[in-house]
Amino acid sequence: MILLRQLLGDVLRRLRVRQGRTLREVSTLARVSLGYLSEVERGQKEASSELLASICGALGVPLSQVLREVSDQFALAELQAAPVLADVPEHERLPLAESVPGSIPESVFPEVKDMVAA
Repeated sequence: MILLRQLLGDVLRRLRVRQGRTLREVSTLARVSLGYLSEVERGQKEASSELLASICGALGVPLSQVLREVSDQFALAELQAAPVLADVPEHERLPLAESVPGSIPESVFPEVKDMVAA
């Protein structure tokens, strides 16, 4: 099973390491204990929205960017787990684009396609 807290922790750790920052630095700036931040990064604790905002502030990264990266990672993990969909009856599956991975067929959300095209 794909756990959101693990993907979120992975993204937060990757951002911190990319910046060359230590857990101690970020925990101090975010005003969260070092142990708790470590547990969040390891996917062992669910972070509240307030805590996520504080960690993102300490990293100097918008929360929306973190959530976007988590969403992208979640989508990849779902694609890798696609065989699980074989257990779902055909009539219960969402239609997927055949040609381009990640594209949405017009029949699914025609109003969204119109907005994207504009």
